[in-house]
Amino acid sequence: MDKLCGAKWEPLADMNIASRTEAQHRADEIRAFSEELARLEAAGVLALTDAQRGALKQHHDALLAEYARNFDVDLDVREKQLSLGMRIASFLGALALAASVFFLFRQYWGLFPTGAQVTLLIVASLATLLAAFWIERHDATGYFAKLAALVAFTCFVLNIYLLGDIFNITPSDKALLPWAALALLLAYALDLRLLLAAGILCLIAFISARAGTFGGLYWLDFGERPENFFPAAVLFCALPSLISHAHLTAFGQIYRVFGLLTLFIPMLILANWGQISYLPFGASAVERIYQALGFIVSAAVIWLGAKRGWREMVNVGVTFFVIFLYTKFYDWWWKIMPKSVFFLIIGLTAILSILVMKRLRAEPKHSAGGTV
Repeated sequence: MDKLCGAKWEPLADMNIASRTEAQHRADEIRAFSEELARLEAAGVLALTDAQRGALKQHHDALLAEYARNFDVDLDVREKQLSLGMRIASFLGALALAASVFFLFRQYWGLFPTGAQVTLLIVASLATLLAAFWIERHDATGYFAKLAALVAFTCFVLNIYLLGDIFNITPSDKALLPWAALALLLAYALDLRLLLAAGILCLIAFISARAGTFGGLYWLDFGERPENFFPAAVLFCALPSLISHAHLTAFGQIYRVFGLLTLFIPMLILANWGQISYLPFGASAVERIYQALGFIVSAAVIWLGAKRGWREMVNVGVTFFVIFLYTKFYDWWWKIMPKSVFFLIIGLTAILSILVMKRLRAEPKHSAGGTV
């Protein structure tokens, strides 16, 4: 504290802040510290001199002003509420503009000659892409950049699709790769979670289609065999541990959620319809295998998520563990048991789950790995 009392003290910029997410987290920490300091002083636990208090306030005010100027962070609850409304409006506006571009092309497309169609597609894709990056450089909030980026992605998807239609190119899963590449480029360059999700979905579809073709299916029929999704699930569950996303907003969590959904949904389908599996067993045997795997894998996901501090993994694991459990309860007892007893068992199971998770929460905390 003595350094705060120096007559020639000057506020120092925080050179470790490289993204809006980090700046917002730091601003929230400053606000929480100030509130706790006020409580401690009111309770007589801690007393700062006027010089120390003034220097501390000057330092924090300078940091908050820097964050607000460079990253447009929310400095209080009111600003957070307004920012949430702006994010919702930005998301809805982005979807509306993307739909507008799609229907505009659809309505007037047949009126243009082939040369004009090709030129229009190329110009629209390049112009909207450059506009997205230009807006991002002049828009600290990122809301308008998100609008422009989604429109650019929509134009590019239409570009590939309509060029294939113009030149009568056979549809192929290879189109998913450039779509995914542009979505991920925009997501990482502009810190956009919506386009990250779009890129992940394109890659999931491509990898699953490739797995289906290796199994002898036509690429559009890859969904007939749910196991085709497992390679993509493994990739996206492991990717956040291999690549750091510390400066990006919840990218690691999004990868894990999509990876787990891509893993659990096919398991759930195969646990009830075993006849569509690649496994060379009878349908009932396949269903039992995937039912057991569903319980084991979801329990392991809950344990790993609790150990590493990955809340999204715990939530997904608990959700699918409960779904697998209730599915088995239905198979075992729905037809042979009074409905009151059936729902009583479900209620008691929920209470038991709460007690187990409460015990897990009370265990010593480990280092959270949720920043990847």
